[in-house]
Amino acid sequence: MNLLKKIQENIFRYELFERGAKIVIGVSGGPDSVCLLDALCELKEKYDLQIVAAHVNYGLRGKDSDLDEKLAKNLAEKYSLPVEILSFTKYEKSEIRNTISEEKLRKIRYDFFEKIQKKYRANAIAVGHNLNDQTETVLMRIIRGTGIRGLGAIKFKNNNIIRPLLNIPRKEIIAYLRSNKTPYRIDKTNLSADFTRNKIRNKLLPELEKEYNPNIQEILYKFSESAAADYDFIARFAGVWLETNKDMRVSALSNLHPSIRREVLRQSLEKHNPNLQNIESAHIEEIMKILKSNKSKRQQIAFKGLKIERIGDRLFINSKY
Repeated sequence: MNLLKKIQENIFRYELFERGAKIVIGVSGGPDSVCLLDALCELKEKYDLQIVAAHVNYGLRGKDSDLDEKLAKNLAEKYSLPVEILSFTKYEKSEIRNTISEEKLRKIRYDFFEKIQKKYRANAIAVGHNLNDQTETVLMRIIRGTGIRGLGAIKFKNNNIIRPLLNIPRKEIIAYLRSNKTPYRIDKTNLSADFTRNKIRNKLLPELEKEYNPNIQEILYKFSESAAADYDFIARFAGVWLETNKDMRVSALSNLHPSIRREVLRQSLEKHNPNLQNIESAHIEEIMKILKSNKSKRQQIAFKGLKIERIGDRLFINSKY
């Protein structure tokens, strides 16, 4: 199956968008995003798509950053697409350098994409994550410590974000671009070992492929898909349980399987603070201890702006503020 057919299969299987959709494509200038742009433009007529290209120039790599921006503009012109560029002033570039992190850059990028989505009233934002990105993320989360929720890693569709290339290896993406003689740029910082992800990409994964299993990426991808499906079942069951057990009786919680109970607690915490991220398993375990306790006195713990309190057979979760 060639690359375009794989993308069409992904569009159908994961319901990424409907015919006539308007899509913002994040175009960094690297092979993944350029391949995504080219492929969706190839499928533009088939799906009656409207496409907008969006590029962020952080200015962190001097002339290389400017060349990335130039390529994004040239590609948009080649495909007759509107293009939106976010470029930073000299002062802003200095601010980014002082606080640089993968997460900060990601937030800047996605905030911009969402702004462009609203401007054009687009249906989705498409980004170029591929099979390599998925396996790198799974390994990174295993190394840092994660539960079944984290093992699901990157999703084909997450709210307004779609990833049509997620099960396609980078080597196929490069082959596609070369066969079509489509220009792309390589970010040299991706070849360094500065960030954890780069260490996994440039050291750990090649070692695993060479010494343990040449198909390790496909195996980790299927492992992640399976974990995501299992977590989806647990999350849906927990959500249904919460709808009919809003009073959070300790006796009812104690009758749940531990996996369901943990997810019920996680969802309850997030309902009280939708912006709560990275709830650690240690926090959930602390609440589990309160549920199991035979002490008759009132018990409470607090973390991340929340107060969790057990009074008799009731569990209460409230904001501390």
